[in-house]
Amino acid sequence: MGAIEIRQFMCRSDNFGVLVHDAAGGQTIAIDAPEEGPIVAALEKEGWTLTHILTTHHHGDHVEANTALKQRFGVEIIGPKGEADRIPGIDRTVSGGDGFAIGAIDIEVIDTPGHTLGSVSYYMPQAEAVFAGDALFSMGCGRLLEGDAAMLWESLQKLRALPEETMLYCGHEYTAKNAAFAVEVDPANTRLRERVRQVEEERVAHKPTLPVSLKKEKRTNPFLRVDDEDLAAELGMDVSDPVAIFTELRKRRDVF
Repeated sequence: MGAIEIRQFMCRSDNFGVLVHDAAGGQTIAIDAPEEGPIVAALEKEGWTLTHILTTHHHGDHVEANTALKQRFGVEIIGPKGEADRIPGIDRTVSGGDGFAIGAIDIEVIDTPGHTLGSVSYYMPQAEAVFAGDALFSMGCGRLLEGDAAMLWESLQKLRALPEETMLYCGHEYTAKNAAFAVEVDPANTRLRERVRQVEEERVAHKPTLPVSLKKEKRTNPFLRVDDEDLAAELGMDVSDPVAIFTELRKRRDVF
């Protein structure tokens, strides 16, 4: 198998665009389509031709460029079955547990509802990468716009269970604010403080804070640690009720 190459770049004000390229077969996948211009520029820089779009969820800032890119490249658009009626240009639907390949790239679909009801994430084991859209952010998670806390907590446990070396790609550059919130609710976490220092250095240098390994996230993201005794103690809550802790954290983050 040839190499799998991944390129990440900024779109809109704070969206990440991501391209995944199979060097052997020549296929190139966009993870979501937040903005046509930056995606086309990234393709031209690499000399790649877009062949597919994998949609994580229906929100406009993730599907805005679907139609334009389909007209330009004739791409196949793949997205969650539960949101097919709200995804422009969709050709094929997928659900959690589905597996398929694009060229030599194996892709596993994980249902990750909560931010939206039909949201999915795409895990590519050969690339050691997961593309979580707005379900999971570095040191944060998506707002509960359609689902509830129990639903999103279940989704995040699926992502947390992936191999620790897996690199997490998210839909937005929210890490700095998430980090500030994480320190407020988990002040005794020394690994978190080290991660915050790294994020501050990255932002000063105008570098992206993503991707990040799930190993780091499992140790520093409070939304992945709601069943951790130390975090529960910081909040004065019962660790036996992680959904209640998740609910409390999300409420606090919403007004942070």
